Amino acid sequence: MEKVSFRSDLGVRQEEIWSQINADIDSLRFSEPAVHTYLSSTLNLASDFQSGLAALLFRMLFQNEPGGQIYFDMIDRIIAQYPHICDAAATDLDAFCERDPATKGALQVFFFSKGFAALQAHRVAHILWMRDERLSAHLLQIKTSLTCAVDIHPAARLGRGIFLDHATGLVIGETTVVEDDVSIFHDVTLGGTGKQRGDRHPNIRKGALLCAGAKILGSIEVGEGAKVGAGSVVLCDVPPHVTVAGVPAKRVNFLRCNVGLKMDRL
Repeated sequence: MEKVSFRSDLGVRQEEIWSQINADIDSLRFSEPAVHTYLSSTLNLASDFQSGLAALLFRMLFQNEPGGQIYFDMIDRIIAQYPHICDAAATDLDAFCERDPATKGALQVFFFSKGFAALQAHRVAHILWMRDERLSAHLLQIKTSLTCAVDIHPAARLGRGIFLDHATGLVIGETTVVEDDVSIFHDVTLGGTGKQRGDRHPNIRKGALLCAGAKILGSIEVGEGAKVGAGSVVLCDVPPHVTVAGVPAKRVNFLRCNVGLKMDRL
């Protein structure tokens, strides 16, 4: 799928995604009627990508909570007021389709990828955090953690075009920054090293790839296009376009591309 960067193009992309998702749901009416019923009821009366995203997050996180409408209203209000959430969601969805060979299309990512859902729940929680609705932000965080096994602090700053493969066990700390086009596998920790306050979590630069089980600890930087091997423990800066691996992680290779996009796993 072609990646787009301008607001008008992203609006068009959302319309394309929404149209394709609805066409794919309709095609399931007779071939997989149980799935058709589930997906249709999840979207309920959603009329576009924006309201569909709100319906998805509500269904996943709060469907069984008493007084459910108030939770939907909270999510829908934030998504409606901050259009960049849907812009980022569309770009994330394309990233999943481009980088995951197991993905069969937009419908699969939108409804059945907990990494995608966790990203979008975080985007809503982050806005709540920035609006000083801190407990509402934490409510979304804990519900996402319990539902998706993904724990992202609401204050963490995430770019767009992010791919979370499987995502189970992912932990992202409060002062973490993850830039655009980063790919992260399951059981990765972007954490601190102790009780220090202030900027105490990693900065992951554009196009980096963090392989399964990597632990990146402290206020350090993983450079643009760098790769952290599976199971590595990173305690110091990683230069751009370098592969590191091991415990503690050491340099093993130099790269010439952003591996977060190429998905060249170690």
